[in-house]
Amino acid sequence: MGNEEVINYVVIDQGIRFGKPCIKGTRITVGDILQWLSEGIPISEILEDYPLLKEIHIKAALAFAARRKISRQK
Repeated sequence: MGNEEVINYVVIDQGIRFGKPCIKGTRITVGDILQWLSEGIPISEILEDYPLLKEIHIKAALAFAARRKISRQK
């Protein structure tokens, strides 16, 4: 997933969730998604519980987090 694709799905707005990166059009943060995945919640269950989310949003959250981690290591 390229940077342009991530930008299409992840936004940072100081007025939403204190400026945490969120999935565009929701109040679901990248951190929320990472937490659910780290707890072993299957993607199918996340998508069922949060119908606004699509699989591409999960991929965008993972790509965003990976890029942020890499950029901080430099």
